[in-house]
Amino acid sequence: MAYVISDACVMCGACADACPLGIISEGDGKYVIDADQCVECGTCAAECPNEAISQE
Repeated sequence: MAYVISDACVMCGACADACPLGIISEGDGKYVIDADQCVECGTCAAECPNEAISQE
């Protein structure tokens, strides 16, 4: 199950910087993870200071 970013995202960019695949990009008001490329490593969720990232 791919990770998703909730509306609790404050656009800090920590997740995008941490993603080893570089598949997190700026969306409309929050960052977005490309679910088709997510390998579920959890690095992004571990780095998120607002706990805005979880598995679907």
